[in-house]
Amino acid sequence: MLESLSVAAGLSWGSGLRLYLTVLMAGVLERLGLIHLPDTLSGLASPWVIGLAAALTVLEFLADKVPAFDSLWDALHTFIRIPAGAVLAAGALGHADPVLLAVAALAGGTLAGTAHLAKAGTRALINLSPEPVSNVVASGAEDGLTFVGLLLAMFVPLLFLVLLAGFLLLAAWALPLLWRGVQGGFRGMATHMVSRFGSLRSRHD
Repeated sequence: MLESLSVAAGLSWGSGLRLYLTVLMAGVLERLGLIHLPDTLSGLASPWVIGLAAALTVLEFLADKVPAFDSLWDALHTFIRIPAGAVLAAGALGHADPVLLAVAALAGGTLAGTAHLAKAGTRALINLSPEPVSNVVASGAEDGLTFVGLLLAMFVPLLFLVLLAGFLLLAAWALPLLWRGVQGGFRGMATHMVSRFGSLRSRHD
């Protein structure tokens, strides 16, 4: 049960950060016989699913390195990552009691949403800075974090769950700060643009 819980939490958490990498890793590890997923997730090991996940992983890897476009990508994937996290979490429990599956889906969607909002908020705040280096560094850190986190979820479940609890506590503290920071940044940008427009207009007059 601990392993199933860790896999469910790992897949939903990973979906919130890097959905396609999460699906790719789960499928490849299952295909190689390194892990055993429930029948409800056996489709992840299909060559077609692995191939599509690999292509989308490369696309997301490149898109996530482009400042501003990464925030647009995150906004679009709000409607993909969270439902996918719910589905993967429920699927990781196999043919369990329907009530348990419903709880797992709700928890998985919440976990995916928390990871997604933390990622999207951080990247939106970073994008307020004009230099691109911090964006690339943050994106690379997310890639590595997802990769290592999923390996821990699959092979060291207890450690992963402890670290996940720490992540949730950190996210609960950081998300309000990120939201206020992003709001303040966009208000500052809007004020600057209005004042600049007014200055240009006065010069023209």
